[in-house]
Amino acid sequence: MLSIETILAFSATSALLALMPGPDNLFVLTQSALVGRRAGLMVVLGLCCGLAVHTAAVALGLAAAMQAMPAAFTVLKTVGAAYLVYLAWGAFRAGASGGPGQDTPRLSSGKLVARGFVMNITNPKVAIFMLAFLPQFVVADQGNIAGQILSLGLIMALVTLVVFGGIALASGFASEKIAGSSRAQVIMNRMAGVVFLGLAFKLVTQK
Repeated sequence: MLSIETILAFSATSALLALMPGPDNLFVLTQSALVGRRAGLMVVLGLCCGLAVHTAAVALGLAAAMQAMPAAFTVLKTVGAAYLVYLAWGAFRAGASGGPGQDTPRLSSGKLVARGFVMNITNPKVAIFMLAFLPQFVVADQGNIAGQILSLGLIMALVTLVVFGGIALASGFASEKIAGSSRAQVIMNRMAGVVFLGLAFKLVTQK
């Protein structure tokens, strides 16, 4: 059972980490600005689902095993980078109708959630970070280490949902502003393509 002090300290730290510029919140901002608040919120939900999987991996020791297996780390980050390049290609091809591939506005909620999930789950650095971060708030004397880690992961996912949700809502207003300008939509798509390529390069060059 986590103490109130631990919960408050961990929540505050998680909120600060979520606000720091990084691949996930930049991805949310880009998707919301391109497609709208609903798309951004669905992507946020997918990212948080990815955090839940990473938390389970830490609790089960899978993250530590992956850290000890460079080949698995390389495969996972290569898959993630390839997915980002795919999104970049769709963004560069998109016209003034909206997001990547021109059919992004019609993507179902499930597909948008999946987009965020894949973005998060294929970044092995998230698992390694959580492997180092979560245990710092675990109190060994309280027992049930795995249960504490899972509880911390749930708190982190909820905090991330709130912070990233705010980012999605705020950047969604930009989508409304550019909706009537074909030129602005094209520029936003090109900018999104550059962002996706930048994220892919950062991911594939991680050590």
